[in-house]
Amino acid sequence: MPAQRLDGKALAATMRAEIAARVAARTAKGQRPPGLAAVLVGEDPASQTYVRNKHKACHDAGLASAVHTLPASTTQAGLLELVARLNADPAVHGILVQLPLPKQIDEGAVIRAVAPAKDVDCFHPENVGLLAAGFPRFYPCTPHGVLQLLSRNGIGTAGKEVVVVGRSNIVGKPLALMLMQKPTAASPAAGDATVTVAHTRTADLAAVCRRADVLVAAVGRAGVITPDMVKPGAAVVDVGTNSVNGKLVGDVHPDVGAVAGWLSPVPGGVGPMTITMLLYNTLSAAEQIDG
Repeated sequence: MPAQRLDGKALAATMRAEIAARVAARTAKGQRPPGLAAVLVGEDPASQTYVRNKHKACHDAGLASAVHTLPASTTQAGLLELVARLNADPAVHGILVQLPLPKQIDEGAVIRAVAPAKDVDCFHPENVGLLAAGFPRFYPCTPHGVLQLLSRNGIGTAGKEVVVVGRSNIVGKPLALMLMQKPTAASPAAGDATVTVAHTRTADLAAVCRRADVLVAAVGRAGVITPDMVKPGAAVVDVGTNSVNGKLVGDVHPDVGAVAGWLSPVPGGVGPMTITMLLYNTLSAAEQIDG
């Protein structure tokens, strides 16, 4: 039997409607709408598309959204000056600096310059530390999207063996933190799972992956997860986005669908959820800043 589809596009539509209702309730009481400021440096086509999609999603959900576009020649000082202005703007509740940045700019310095209360990507070291300690100000967008995709499809992680293939600061590391922690009032989305973090240098990666009740692929290498690496009936979440001959494909080989119990598609799986959780975090930031 083919794997059941973990449809991120459909779930994102449901959750964005929920967010829109909460935003409408706030504005009906006279509160300003949550505001997201996106900063795009340069003309990378993928980044332009991503920022455009975020801007549209904000508009559709009733959030205020502004895109600040800077040339690729922008200096680090110039970018930091813009970030400082956005930090001080009371109409801006969330700041997103689209990565990657041009080589003359230190990404770490820019990430640290964003006010932690407005860091809706959850990249700032202060917010990463709060997440690791189990008291998150925000959940990182893509990991939170993965957990929502699982939980809202009835796939529990408590007590399960979960393997995360990938160790990036954006997905692998924070997702592992969220999955391993015990759910609390401060961190209700924690997964309570037994977690293994693997990567492409892991010895006998296939054997490690086959242990997983839930397998998350976040490597950035097309088709690296093959059917022989998947436990029959496992839930497989594909976070990868790779361009192969002009086509967007994931880290999971299509034939895995014949072995897995659940499988998220690429596109249409985790991608829409990432943007949805960005809206969620911007609304949360507005609630924390404005009340």
